[in-house]
Amino acid sequence: MGKYFGTDGFRGEANVDLTAMHAFKVGMFLGWYYGHEHKARIVIGKDTRRSSYMFEDALCAGLTAAGADAYLLHVTTTPSVSYVARTEGFDCGVMISASHNPFQDNGIKLINGHGEKMDDAVIDEVEKYLDGKWEVPLATGGDIGQVIDYAAGRNRYVGYIISLATCSYRGMKVGLDCSNGSTWQIAKSVFDALGAETYVINNHPDGVNVNLDCGSTHIKGLQRFVKEKGLDVGFAFDGDADRCLAVDEKGNEVNGDKIMYVAARYMKDKGLLGDTKVVTTVMSNFGLYKALDELGIGYEKTAVGDKYVYENMVQNDHLIGGEQSGHIIFRRHATTGDGLITAVKIMECLLEQKTTLSELAAPVTMVPQILKNVEVTDKDETMNAACVQNSVKECEKLLGDSGRVLLRKSGTEPVLRVMSEGTDPQLCEEMVEKMIDSMRQGGFLVKVR
Repeated sequence: MGKYFGTDGFRGEANVDLTAMHAFKVGMFLGWYYGHEHKARIVIGKDTRRSSYMFEDALCAGLTAAGADAYLLHVTTTPSVSYVARTEGFDCGVMISASHNPFQDNGIKLINGHGEKMDDAVIDEVEKYLDGKWEVPLATGGDIGQVIDYAAGRNRYVGYIISLATCSYRGMKVGLDCSNGSTWQIAKSVFDALGAETYVINNHPDGVNVNLDCGSTHIKGLQRFVKEKGLDVGFAFDGDADRCLAVDEKGNEVNGDKIMYVAARYMKDKGLLGDTKVVTTVMSNFGLYKALDELGIGYEKTAVGDKYVYENMVQNDHLIGGEQSGHIIFRRHATTGDGLITAVKIMECLLEQKTTLSELAAPVTMVPQILKNVEVTDKDETMNAACVQNSVKECEKLLGDSGRVLLRKSGTEPVLRVMSEGTDPQLCEEMVEKMIDSMRQGGFLVKVR
């Protein structure tokens, strides 16, 4: 990770860590970098945060000042920007979003012309420019760029999602939690077009309610909704819809690990998986691996972040991968996690196999896993502190072969993820508290979120 950009873009509190001037300079750099041999074409999307409009204007000002043309998808999803960038000949794409973070945060995600997260080499150059290592010349006269309304690109993405469905959803009652974010208009139109009886919650964004007690990070609301309405299935998205978690007909959460199992088993039964493996991160639950072992499906483990999952998939030609949090990548259809594609693929599993989601997910028995987010004074200093390292080693010794602990830095927030997994939930809780206490004693702890 660099000074500004983490594993999922340049993210921080709007006008504190991430300012309109930052956005303007990112736009200036991109317009100049891609405009050496032709007028650069860059597509931009945004989520529903109040500050997203400010950052959109600043990006456009920077791009056009450097001579590039900016194409606006308006409020849309991160995967739609990826899709449009790779299918319609854009030099790159930009998504303005802080994903699952609260509204006061925002972010700038850069996507290359192949629809993938931007290459590290380009990110390094952006950071040098932000630090004033050189100047970018201003365009003049007819070389100044223009801003173009490109809502048609978003509509083509919606058509693409609809085209992936293998059968009608007629007769299915589906609940959608749009998190007051990017899918607030798109998701219902997809499911309505496919014939579902669609029920939607949290689809009234006001600029400050994105992810507020809703969506994939607060799934209990959708669980209640599915049970109250007697729905067949529910899907919860995050602010920019690169994540999706599901709720079965009984109101039980079906997390990313279970979604990967359901989809991989279906692909194997259909002969679509071949010899490829499921790509997971180190946060995936032992219960997933046990269930995959029973099916004879192999798996890989990467560092946390869908960026690393996708890199592994490309390098080894794997077809499905993702995270417990709901970033699921179906590589035949997308180059990034896509919540709407995930929902459509789960619907395919249900309808083609004529069963319920609870039945499909039943073979995965999740091992108790305790995870707490701890805000600290400095992530690297805390991770490397002797008192913290000694605590981790002691916890590993106490758990032995019955479990594991994991301490890692968030790529998008000033927090450490403190996790313990094992057969004894009480012991796991004690191990997490033990590690947190070591941070408190070392003077690193700010608060436990």
